[in-house]
Amino acid sequence: MSTDIALALVACPPAAAATLARVLVEAGVAACINILPEMRSVYRWQDGIEEQAETLLLIKHPVSGYEALQAAVLEHHPYELPEVIAVPVHAGYHRYLDWVLASCR
Repeated sequence: MSTDIALALVACPPAAAATLARVLVEAGVAACINILPEMRSVYRWQDGIEEQAETLLLIKHPVSGYEALQAAVLEHHPYELPEVIAVPVHAGYHRYLDWVLASCR
């Protein structure tokens, strides 16, 4: 069973996570966002290796609304180059998936 729902992954500074999540839900581009507690990220940036505390947002949204979600993340995210990755949801509880679709504009 495939669905019209995707899960977007967005890493951000812990201090920005709740505000970014609220902005995305209020804008109607996400139905629900789980904020996972602090994690450590190690990555290459501008010819160096960086390590930083980050928070991961798990964003449930309609596949058809990905472009609007991405635009909202890029507008409100504090990073110059934020992680925005969408993964399709292949199956799920149909009533929950219907709610996700109904909750987004």
